[in-house]
Amino acid sequence: MKVLFIGGTGNISAACSRLAIKKNIDLYHLNRGKVKADIPGKVKIITVDIKDTKQVKTALGKMSFDVVVNFIAYTPEDIKRDIQLFSGRTKQYIFISSASVYQKVGGHPVITESTPLYNPYWDYSQDKIRCEEILNEEFRKNGFPITIVRPSLTYDTVIPVAIGSWTDYTIIDRMKKGKEVIIHGDGTSLWTITHSNDFAKGFVGLLGHQQAIGHAFHITSDELLSWNQIYEAVAEAAGAELNAVHIASDFICDAADSRGRPWMRGNLLGDKAVSVIFDNSKIKRFVPDYVAAISFKEGIKRTVGWFESDPSRMVVDDENNKFMDAVLKAYKSK
Repeated sequence: MKVLFIGGTGNISAACSRLAIKKNIDLYHLNRGKVKADIPGKVKIITVDIKDTKQVKTALGKMSFDVVVNFIAYTPEDIKRDIQLFSGRTKQYIFISSASVYQKVGGHPVITESTPLYNPYWDYSQDKIRCEEILNEEFRKNGFPITIVRPSLTYDTVIPVAIGSWTDYTIIDRMKKGKEVIIHGDGTSLWTITHSNDFAKGFVGLLGHQQAIGHAFHITSDELLSWNQIYEAVAEAAGAELNAVHIASDFICDAADSRGRPWMRGNLLGDKAVSVIFDNSKIKRFVPDYVAAISFKEGIKRTVGWFESDPSRMVVDDENNKFMDAVLKAYKSK
């Protein structure tokens, strides 16, 4: 099977690349060649910026693929470009959407693929919804062979907390120094965090799956954790005691607005502040051997170890620290 990953070296896509190679998939990467990842085996590299349509057409020539996956499409413009580029070139086009598109506030706590797509708080999610709408329309009208995949807080080379870190080491450094960290609400709402290696099992099972055409899937762990438990596991991985301060999500979002972080409102109020349970029945029906086996307690230790294995990864973001300190100061002085 001949597969093209647009991207292929990121937090999620590197794990998918490793598993695809292990399963003897003929894998190509199309990217700018700026991000390195540990992917044993042979990947054929097409070095070009996907945003440069003319160069992409030249680089691809007359190539066609069984599957094309775009891990770095975020806007309707990205999707319209891909439809133009890959119509007639692929038997399956997989769009990496996001589980943040699901209605959570006021919706049913059990999330299935039929849960309405509605997140009025976050432009990132709204763009992903529009991307899905364009693809579904193209599938219905012209038979463009789409599959939509919606990850939810999937991690390997990022630290998956709601406030304090993502690609940086800030929250770990803060915990090691005994500083206060912020947990939104009372920390008892439920969430699911999925290791990229587990996600890859379900995802690679969809590659070339002819019955997956026209369908959407989320792929998550079945492990349910409160945010208190999540931060406790991160602190344990850091070898530190958790020094948590619980602050209402509304208060955090108002503070974020005033400090140029409007996306925090979507991140919390439209997504992580609400308890959800992801029903993975559909992906297990299409990929019967899918099971998420890596607990968060185990996985986050791997992630912290990955950061600490190379000092250049242990970046402390001053702006993240300043934001948390400002929110804590405002909260204590109210």
